[in-house]
Amino acid sequence: MSTSRSWYRSARALAEEGPAGHLCTVTPEDAGWAYSGLRVHDLAAGPVSITLDRDEAVVVPLSARDVTVTVDGTEHRLAGRDGVFAAVSDWLYVPLGSRLTLAASGGEVAVCTARAQRVHPVRYTAADDVPVTVRGAGAATRQVTDIATPDSFSGADRIMVCEVVTPGGNVSSWPPHRHDGLDGCPTANEEIYYFRIGRLDGPHGHPDGHGLFRVYTVDGAHDETVTIRDGDVYLVPEGYHGPSAAPPEYPMYFLNVLAGPGQERTMTFCDDPSHAWIRAGWASGAADPRLPWTSAAGRVRP
Repeated sequence: MSTSRSWYRSARALAEEGPAGHLCTVTPEDAGWAYSGLRVHDLAAGPVSITLDRDEAVVVPLSARDVTVTVDGTEHRLAGRDGVFAAVSDWLYVPLGSRLTLAASGGEVAVCTARAQRVHPVRYTAADDVPVTVRGAGAATRQVTDIATPDSFSGADRIMVCEVVTPGGNVSSWPPHRHDGLDGCPTANEEIYYFRIGRLDGPHGHPDGHGLFRVYTVDGAHDETVTIRDGDVYLVPEGYHGPSAAPPEYPMYFLNVLAGPGQERTMTFCDDPSHAWIRAGWASGAADPRLPWTSAAGRVRP
């Protein structure tokens, strides 16, 4: 699937492609793959209705409070949060074939999707029940929030969702790794990176925010390092990805949506063998004291 075409999508271009309030729409057809999708809506523009004809979904408030998600006529309430750097949020799994409506007085909500075949029940997960881990050491320390990963949530067909917060001056997606099912790597997952870049202690993304992200394939046909700005998306159909680099004073958040053809959901990966040795040093290294960055109760300060 290697190509010279960029897999980067700017926030501005994504917003221009949809109606008012649609900040991001990525379908499998848009991405040129088979499973993973993402929609981000600003509910200040009004309620949004979605029919999941072929998809299952995970609804995650990004910067919205008191979100009502109506699934086939039944209302579910999400407490939400003030921003991705402010707290861990509760979330809702919505099954294949559902019709849902999102409503709130304002703020942003992500609808992560995956093409599915099996129907699972609606399930609400409170913020207190969302696992948060600190991964890495030194300048490679980051927070991983397991929303709907195989270890944290079993009630889905294909979709996998997590969040990562990287403090300013640190890197994540490190060492570079892939899960493309090619050249001896057994796991195949399509992955969406949805970025928000903050500034200092702000609760959400900031228009001045920026960072860097690299993706390169085994065959060398695709090797791209891009400047990431607040609200940008990068599609990863194949290849090693990393690092994601956050400049000092500009923390980086990304929402990952993954899905693939496997009968079992898995987030296993293959490190770039040139850099795989880096993981061994984390056991003896000190974690960045700024992490964890957030919890269900809000911002965590060392």
